[in-house]
Amino acid sequence: MSDIARRADVSRQALYLHFATRAELLIATTFYVDEINRSDERLEASRAARSGVERLDAFIDAWGGYIPEIYSLARAMLAMSDTDEAAREAWAKRMRDMREGCEAAIVALEHDGKLNPEHSRDQATDLLWTFLSVRTWEHLTIDCGWSQERYTETTKKIARQMFLVENGGD
Repeated sequence: MSDIARRADVSRQALYLHFATRAELLIATTFYVDEINRSDERLEASRAARSGVERLDAFIDAWGGYIPEIYSLARAMLAMSDTDEAAREAWAKRMRDMREGCEAAIVALEHDGKLNPEHSRDQATDLLWTFLSVRTWEHLTIDCGWSQERYTETTKKIARQMFLVENGGD
């Protein structure tokens, strides 16, 4: 908090007047980053998609492309989640919201009759949610050295192979 106060050119006491804990500050920061990066607008293509395949691809593009922009905050939130209940709850809420986006894409595939019957709606949602996790992105792009483009395109390809009925196409 001292470092943040110094960089913001305010006293530590002033910072604590607005944010009682580091978790509160981190949570507020994530909302601010979402706002300045227009996170809701990024999801418009997914929400407006006319087919399940289009929605699946658009959601992967939106969330997968957003991870690099929030990665440092996500790492901080995950680290803090181990010991801070508020941070744990905030991260869980964010992941529930992200899972809802995954589910919407899977439901759209199901509605179009293109969801592979090998997977229930819940199983497919769980798998997509896992593919799009920050940790998976971290392993592939940072640990394995994949480019962002390779991550996004490969994730879309794997999702199509796994979730679409054979010859489901576009």
